[in-house]
Amino acid sequence: MSTTMRTPIMGAPRRRPSPRKIDPRKYGRLLRESLPGSIETEEEYDRTLAAVERLMDKDEEDMTPEEGRLLELLAILVEDYDDRHYQLPKSDPHKMLKYLLEEKGLKPRDLWTVLGSKSRVSEILSGKRGISKAQAKKLAAFLHVPVDLLI
Repeated sequence: MSTTMRTPIMGAPRRRPSPRKIDPRKYGRLLRESLPGSIETEEEYDRTLAAVERLMDKDEEDMTPEEGRLLELLAILVEDYDDRHYQLPKSDPHKMLKYLLEEKGLKPRDLWTVLGSKSRVSEILSGKRGISKAQAKKLAAFLHVPVDLLI
């Protein structure tokens, strides 16, 4: 059974390879087809991202251990490129929270259970109250983003 975890990039799931043994020949063929390597240009980025999207379109049950391993590798390469070229500007935590809610199609009420109450969510989103470290950790887990975006 594979484990799914979230990566910082685009909130895309990163699938850990199945504990089943990887077939070196099958994996080698996938590597030859995708040619993964350090991404240096937008063209390489687009090609790698397209390969990630093709793999992510597969149902997890249909993904071979070799494809799962390749997906994880490609996601790491894309994340590295994103970190080097598309760093988010530092923002006030409450503004970042508003932005993340909008991007994920969520409403403030979706945070009531995460932060404890409607009034607490309202105070944080308006900037009247700061986000504590404990709240930032809960929000980061809920929104699948790095905690430092909310501190």
